[in-house]
Amino acid sequence: MNPLDSMIGFFNPGAGLRRARARAQTKVLMNYDAASRGRRTYGWKAPGSSADAAAYGSRVRLRNMSRDFVRNRAYAARGKDVIVANVVGEGITPSIRAGENAKGTVAELLAHLTSTDIDALGEYDLSEMQGIVMSTVFTDGEVLVRRRMRNTRFSRNLRLPYQVELIEADLLDTTIQSWGDNLVVEGVEYGPTGAIEAYHLFNEHPGAVQTRKALTSTRVHWSDVIHVRRFDRPGQLRGVPWLAPVMMTLGELSDYQEAQILKQRMAALMAVVVEWEDGAQRPANAGQGLEELAPGAVVDLPVGAKPHFTEPPTVDGYDDFMRRGLATVAVGLGITYESLAGDLRSVNFSSGRMGRMEMDRLVRMWQRNLMIGQFCLGMERWFREGLALAGHRGLTFEMDWTPPRRILVDPTKEIPAMIEEIGAGLNSRQRTQRELGRDPDTIRQERAQDAEADKASGLKTSPKPKAAPTTDQGETDEGQ
Repeated sequence: MNPLDSMIGFFNPGAGLRRARARAQTKVLMNYDAASRGRRTYGWKAPGSSADAAAYGSRVRLRNMSRDFVRNRAYAARGKDVIVANVVGEGITPSIRAGENAKGTVAELLAHLTSTDIDALGEYDLSEMQGIVMSTVFTDGEVLVRRRMRNTRFSRNLRLPYQVELIEADLLDTTIQSWGDNLVVEGVEYGPTGAIEAYHLFNEHPGAVQTRKALTSTRVHWSDVIHVRRFDRPGQLRGVPWLAPVMMTLGELSDYQEAQILKQRMAALMAVVVEWEDGAQRPANAGQGLEELAPGAVVDLPVGAKPHFTEPPTVDGYDDFMRRGLATVAVGLGITYESLAGDLRSVNFSSGRMGRMEMDRLVRMWQRNLMIGQFCLGMERWFREGLALAGHRGLTFEMDWTPPRRILVDPTKEIPAMIEEIGAGLNSRQRTQRELGRDPDTIRQERAQDAEADKASGLKTSPKPKAAPTTDQGETDEGQ
């Protein structure tokens, strides 16, 4: 009670009691239990840090721990492979829409983007780069792609005068604090508006086995860097490993699994304890032969010795505990339990499809926001600039990015539904083709080539498939 309430309670106890009761009721009504401080919330941490400040000073530790998990813990490696396979798969392929005058030139030069010519090391093509980028974003939380300009007089095999280099976040120079009036935080330079203006990158990986030259950093303008990461909060410009929310659970599950394996090994052992009677004379070779017990073996014991076989421990509740733990990890990563654990015992078509529907939504979001929105569009920007530098100015074209083919749970049920959607005008054919990971222009060209080849060979055109499945009465939906 405040001094005023105390004074009122002294002169008028009834009025003071009513004021105290009203204050107590107000505190109860205007309250969030999760914001309370007490035994139930002991140990909860809720700092008011910004999106990037929350991981400040911890990114290196998180990154190294995440890499170790992927290297040494099977379910962490499996989670990474599932996400990369679904988001990137065989690759997000570019296609060109342009007039006849520009399409041939652009399509020919597009080989620079899709072949190993694009890689500064000459090893990765575009699809392999996408897989590495997505894998690094999962493990490290972010990845940098740097453009390297080339002189085509010395690199005669290059169609366009640039290549790209994949860079881990370890190459950011964290020792630089400022550049002029700009603030530099963990190697990233921010301008007056808070936007990224440059990256300060080491010339080699600081964790290399053997460096070829002294470690120095270079300021690289933002236009020569594609910074791929997942955004979760407003103002966020850096990423964190995807294993961060589930790393504790995954580590404890792994330790529990190792303990259960050791327990099973103990359970598989047969041990014998020899008990001697009081006053019995122990020979020098007491218990000889017990250490090599075999099926059907007969071992003689001295007088006064009695064997006692130990009862090894049993393993109970392992399967249920692991299922619940792995389900928690799968939810934290945004994938299904079945895809993480490889456990399909309780899956039917309906449950499998519902789980895939939720996962597919997340996969499409990652494809659009991460791979297409950041990496692919950044590569497209560099491709257009490379065309201009190579003397191909004024070419008007549109570039489409088609995600990989989505695996159907039951094609016999899903494909007729797609056909009905197209026939009813609920979806377009080319959009459906892109959802299946196929390029409409490529399909159209290949169908025309098939028709010409069939005609030249004298083959009859195959009948068109029905637009709807046959009903129980033997009639199609179109005939009703």
